[in-house]
Amino acid sequence: MPSPAIESLLILQDRDTKRLGLEAQVKAVPGDIALVEGKIAAEKAAIETAKQELRELETKKKLLETEIGSAETKLAKYKTQQSLVKKNDEYQALGHEIETTEKAIGDFEGQELEIMFKIDEAKKKFAAAEAVLKGNISGHEARIATLRERAVNLAADLKAAQAEVATARAPVGDIRLRVYDRIATRQQPAIVPIVHTDKCGGCHLKVSSDVVSAARGKGADPLVALPTCDQCGRIVYWE
Repeated sequence: MPSPAIESLLILQDRDTKRLGLEAQVKAVPGDIALVEGKIAAEKAAIETAKQELRELETKKKLLETEIGSAETKLAKYKTQQSLVKKNDEYQALGHEIETTEKAIGDFEGQELEIMFKIDEAKKKFAAAEAVLKGNISGHEARIATLRERAVNLAADLKAAQAEVATARAPVGDIRLRVYDRIATRQQPAIVPIVHTDKCGGCHLKVSSDVVSAARGKGADPLVALPTCDQCGRIVYWE
């Protein structure tokens, strides 16, 4: 079984692994929230786009109503003028203008009916789409609330994990801590068993006989007693 020195470091590594996992989760929450907020923005943009399409149709309808009103005013003017003229050529010319204006009014009214139909269809589609999009937004907002609650819980768990790490570091000597910290900041796990045919449990490459002997407790420095892999530099121990 591992030496007491390794045992204390394995406990520390276990606490550190938990702490690092929680730190990663805490760090990920803002990004997760931003992602969901992006989805909310997209849903709102889709609603606004649908509204804008409806507004554009209604604007076209108002413009047509203005055109029709103007044409009808012009038509009334032509008819009044026609009733007052006495020359045949002037009467015929006004008749031509009246005919042209009436045709224009008919065209405008046809366009108006088409626009009104499009507006009715657009309103139906918008109402259906808006209900779906607002439902999606509610779901996203609930997800954000859950993520924020998760952030609070993770922060509490992380604080507890940091306290556990501090407790686990206390029984480890300063020299061993310096060795462990140097390796742990570079690669995880920092401490691995020698497995199979004298291979490092981290890089899976064969370690030297001297390292195997040290891991077995033969010829180890009693102050440090932390044999390391010849290849990856991890602390190794003999199970």
